[in-house]
Amino acid sequence: MRVKITLQCTESGDRNYITTKNKRSNPERLELRKYSPSLKRYTIHRETK
Repeated sequence: MRVKITLQCTESGDRNYITTKNKRSNPERLELRKYSPSLKRYTIHRETK
């Protein structure tokens, strides 16, 4: 049930991270606070398709 997802920065639009999630326990979109190398600070990254 684990699927690969891409995390996209909400401020710069860069797709910086790839991770997995369990669709059965987390059906909604994932939001994590991750480091954005282009902005050189931590920002919110959201799951994309």
